[in-house]
Amino acid sequence: MKKTIALLLGGISSERAVSLKSGEQVYQALDKNKYEVRRYDTKTDIPKLVAEAAQIDAALILLHGPYGEDGTVQGLLELLDIPYQGAGVLGSALSMNKLAAKQLYEHCAIPSPAYMVLKRTDQPDPDQLAARLGLPIVIKPTTGGSSIGMTIVRTSADLPKAFEKAFALDGTVLAEAYIKGLEITASVLGNDDLQALPLIEIVPDQHYEFFDYEAKYTAGATQEICPARISSALTAKAQKYACQAHQALYCKGYSRSDMIVRGDEIFVLETNTIPGMTATSLFPQAAQAAGISFGQLLDRLIELGIQAHRNR
Repeated sequence: MKKTIALLLGGISSERAVSLKSGEQVYQALDKNKYEVRRYDTKTDIPKLVAEAAQIDAALILLHGPYGEDGTVQGLLELLDIPYQGAGVLGSALSMNKLAAKQLYEHCAIPSPAYMVLKRTDQPDPDQLAARLGLPIVIKPTTGGSSIGMTIVRTSADLPKAFEKAFALDGTVLAEAYIKGLEITASVLGNDDLQALPLIEIVPDQHYEFFDYEAKYTAGATQEICPARISSALTAKAQKYACQAHQALYCKGYSRSDMIVRGDEIFVLETNTIPGMTATSLFPQAAQAAGISFGQLLDRLIELGIQAHRNR
């Protein structure tokens, strides 16, 4: 008997376009012999989802950013008693808030760049900030994803403009020490029994200062190398940190942690609880390198979501 799967996509965050693209590719990849697939754009279709909740066996959340990745939709699905893939309300909210995530990294001895927290009402002295964290400094909103609102500041005179850009998206902003090194991403699959997938090395084109929104979603703009070209010892360390971050943030199902390698040090930048899910996105690439096809990955995420729901 077919399972009825709700694809939640679109939404109202700044990452709506990414979500719609992920949703379409997931829809095409799901085995229609196994699943009846229904699509719900959470910008317009919440009443329809509520009305049809009793007919749905599980949901795949393909939303990014606020009102999708932050625990809000997860809470709605729990009220409707619909199983779903990925982190629950708590894990989603913690991971989405970069400040909360960094505080939990610190508590669990997971290395992360030094930082300061600033509110919109603060009046930070650019020179003092530069003296404390050093230059360059990364300025980014506390919530959100896809590097939207993020700036790498190389002179203290440029800090006010970077703050203005970040504060346009969030009332709380992180100023973070810039770590120059090799960017990698580490994917984890599982609820309690975790599987660390092969690492991916991320090399943006020289045209891009960092792996920003355009570099992420422009075809050919970034070279993605799997497995990453680092030693076996560093690979094991990065995979261990990814599993520790997954557990520290109370994640379930899957997660993807972005990191910087500098020499023999690794710094965890952030953890994504709903990674991009087009067939060529980073998490599916890592799964493919582990011998898990895109369709098999979706099957596994649905199974893990149902299992987590049963355990709750």
